[in-house]
Amino acid sequence: MTTRSKVELFEQIRKAGTGPDGLPVRELSRQFAVHRRTVRQALESAVPPNRRVAVRPSPALGPWKITIDGWLADDLKAPRKQRHTARRVFERLAEEHGAEVSETSVRRYVASVKKKHAVALPEVCVPQDHPLGDEAEVDFGQVSFRLFGVLVEGWMFVMRLSASGKAFHRVYFNQAQEVFLDGHVRAFEHFGGVPSRVRYDNLKPAVVRVLKGRGRIETDRFIALRSHYGFDSFFCLPGVKGAHEKGGVEGEVGRFRRRHMVPMPDVASLAELNIAVAAGDERDDLRHVSGRLLSVADHFSVELPLLGGLPGEHFDVSLALNCRVDTKSRICVRQCFYSVPVRYSGRRIDVTLGADSVIALDGTSVVARHARALGKGAETLELDHYLEVLTIKPGALAGASALVAARRSGAFTKAHERFWETARHRLGDQEGTRALVGVLLLHRTMTHEVVTAGVERALVTGSIDPAVVAVEARRSLDRHPVAVVMDETLTAFDRPLPALDRYDTLLGVG
Repeated sequence: MTTRSKVELFEQIRKAGTGPDGLPVRELSRQFAVHRRTVRQALESAVPPNRRVAVRPSPALGPWKITIDGWLADDLKAPRKQRHTARRVFERLAEEHGAEVSETSVRRYVASVKKKHAVALPEVCVPQDHPLGDEAEVDFGQVSFRLFGVLVEGWMFVMRLSASGKAFHRVYFNQAQEVFLDGHVRAFEHFGGVPSRVRYDNLKPAVVRVLKGRGRIETDRFIALRSHYGFDSFFCLPGVKGAHEKGGVEGEVGRFRRRHMVPMPDVASLAELNIAVAAGDERDDLRHVSGRLLSVADHFSVELPLLGGLPGEHFDVSLALNCRVDTKSRICVRQCFYSVPVRYSGRRIDVTLGADSVIALDGTSVVARHARALGKGAETLELDHYLEVLTIKPGALAGASALVAARRSGAFTKAHERFWETARHRLGDQEGTRALVGVLLLHRTMTHEVVTAGVERALVTGSIDPAVVAVEARRSLDRHPVAVVMDETLTAFDRPLPALDRYDTLLGVG
């Protein structure tokens, strides 16, 4: 019985044995299946007493312990088959020294000394045979890549089926719980089924506390995931000792990293990197695991029918939060900042935190959607969220962080730059910037390509009027029909657009 469990037992005994309705010692002993002495100890103190270890003198053998220690120490240099046994030690004590000791005492002491001198066996891994569909292994591995030319560190989630060797890989910016859960959901969908059991080390997204042996206190969301998909979990021993218990996925992390991430990838987004990672998974299906005749794909085709079926409902890995919008129209999520429309400044709004995305909600309406940022204090700002305030403060646009982000992402094109420069040259900085803001507002109702085409056409005609840009954008729709982007809750329609020729003549365009 562990110390913790005995403390809990004492607590239960004290609750049952104290107070006006307290049970007698004999009844408590029977009810809790313990000795009456233990009941009395519990009633006296909430803390269990330390176990007493009796120290017994050995007057007969004591004088000869140094001699025995010397013989056994010399044995460490002697051949294994010519070392002292307990019987031989007893005989030499009697024959050479006339010691009057019992053989039992000698045997007990020799055993304790040999236990101290025992050399531990080297760590041996026993080869395993994994039944089809029975087990998978999960781990995270650190990877490096370049994002916009900047070296960053990421974490690769890996799930590997132990029998066929088929694996799923996906790179994230961190090892948060929603990332851990998202990796499972995507891996099961990638395989098209669920193994009976999944092996883990003691990852924080799954384990709250490591208990003695293989006992674990697991997180509620991990238990919900396990219940949803109907698999069992198996946790390896902590530290280096447990690494060999999921050696398949440990080796898979390094193999995939060397095979598909050398040289170091240079990408513009995490999504682009994961497309390359998925392509690597497809190529790996053609390889052969050492010692196997079948390729990974052929072996997996045999294993797939034995995997458990996917549930009909999707498991939601996102985390529901409620955040306050600061004076810069940003919300702070996991120490990173994300912009929302300025009309929400000073309010609290609901936020859904996923593995790859941060979604801000006003009720059920999506008001902002961002990819998760990398690094403490990082900002992800969208220029569209600040257009209303830029109409009032046009001078703030030139140095706006959101403008820098829009230029980097390509949302603010060279056509926008030329329009802004022309408008400021003709109307001045403030009015020219307001004209640009009017053009940027068109992106809320039209696609990026349509508005950009309208800007370029307006510049050709020599106009810097946002209304003219809108007309030219609609004309480009007539030449190249595309869906008009409205609210996320509306769907695109393909009915004919209304004729606006008469309205265009009112603007002096035609």
